[in-house]
Amino acid sequence: MDGLGSQRSSNPVAPDPIRQDNDRIIETDIPSRLDRLRWSGFHTRVVLALGITWILDGLEVTLAGALSGALKDSPALHFTNFDVGLSNSAYLAGAVLGALGFGWLTDRIGRKKLFFITLAVYLTATAATALSWSVASYALFRFLTGAGIGGEYTAINSTIQELVPARYRGWTDLVINGSFWIGAAIGAVSAIVLLDPHLIGPDLGWRLAYLTGACLGLVVFVMRMWIPESPRWLMIHGRPDQARAIVDDIERSVAGKVQEKVQDPSQQPLSKIKLKMRDHTPLREVAYTLFTVYRQRSLVGLALMIAQAFFYNAIFFTFALVLTDFYGIASSNVGWYVLPFAAGNFLGPLLLGRLFDTVGRRVMITLTYGVSGVLLALSGYLFAIGVLSAQTQTIAWMVIFFFASPAASAAYLTVSETFPLEVRALTIALFYAVGTGIGGVAGPTLFGALVDTGSRDSVFAGYLLGAGLMIAAAAIAWRYCVAAERQPLESVAPPLAFVE
Repeated sequence: MDGLGSQRSSNPVAPDPIRQDNDRIIETDIPSRLDRLRWSGFHTRVVLALGITWILDGLEVTLAGALSGALKDSPALHFTNFDVGLSNSAYLAGAVLGALGFGWLTDRIGRKKLFFITLAVYLTATAATALSWSVASYALFRFLTGAGIGGEYTAINSTIQELVPARYRGWTDLVINGSFWIGAAIGAVSAIVLLDPHLIGPDLGWRLAYLTGACLGLVVFVMRMWIPESPRWLMIHGRPDQARAIVDDIERSVAGKVQEKVQDPSQQPLSKIKLKMRDHTPLREVAYTLFTVYRQRSLVGLALMIAQAFFYNAIFFTFALVLTDFYGIASSNVGWYVLPFAAGNFLGPLLLGRLFDTVGRRVMITLTYGVSGVLLALSGYLFAIGVLSAQTQTIAWMVIFFFASPAASAAYLTVSETFPLEVRALTIALFYAVGTGIGGVAGPTLFGALVDTGSRDSVFAGYLLGAGLMIAAAAIAWRYCVAAERQPLESVAPPLAFVE
């Protein structure tokens, strides 16, 4: 199942009409046509319109961290450190359940419909968060906001994989996931301005900060209009003519015309694939595919997801608490420390992302996970013995997450490209849910409790746990990771609908 060389026929002229018989079996070159395209304005629009999901998530997570001090000072809410950790865990719990529910719908009714459903949930909930009147209401609205973001992850990762040509897939996916930190920077700047007591009252600034996300989300609604349904999804779900028309439009936008034949003699001729169309994929077939056919890949995906979820969520959700409780930084100044941290996180995927397509997935995933774990353990020890200042602690985190950011993005890349198209969105949702449920939901609550002890040694123990998970994931990746770089999705994991 590692290749389709013996399973597909080749034809030097493309695109031919999609051939279909009475058994709903089609023969199509749509995947090859999508993969042969050069980078164009169409792909840039896809990145902008879909990648902004991570900007929104980065904004939300940063606000949750940077605003924790303001929530504790709020005359209306009076949060404790435990309340901060609990509400952050509620956000992640919502993301888990939203990913599962919306992930199932994404594979069943299509990618594009879910773009707007999940965005509507996010917009409504984040605006409602600004109106919270108690700890319980705040936690509820954060839960619903997380549900919208979790649903976005599944639809967006699936579509990016299915629209971006194979040779650009790794770098594109990592940079898009890394754009989370552009949102983090926006959140940090918002917090700096809105939490300034000389400008805005203590119970108004954090409310206006959440409205920033809602305003940004409104812009996304317009941008999403540009993005078509995934042709790969359409061709399997009984709409091959619509899929062909979309690919024709994409080719016209790239080359100014539908490409009737291979222009470059050095290019390999277009390959075709034969599929039996289906309306949906039963859950029992999903389970069989994940835990029997691709059991080893499932192990890799789960290991990467769990490790990065604990590593990121535990540390970043309590970022502000460490600065305020151990270094005496005023809550209104936390945003200044988030900015360099965010820069390191975005530069990592941007500068290292190309290597995932050239050096390869296995080497780079192992390297980034392993280095992140070792550096966290080292900086945690320096924190425990009290030799770091707020500034040097931030620099240490900046260096750690330069490697951890592409590592975390590679977890989503691995899960979204190594499983068949029919189960792709639900697989992303399931592994995200398990990883976030085990590593993410527990992490902020655990670290909130560790910070509450006031003991540096207790926090160091939490850092060691996160480091150990990353190093273990690196070992698993080195042993079992799939070499998916520059390979068509249909070669990495043939569709379940494939016909010999």
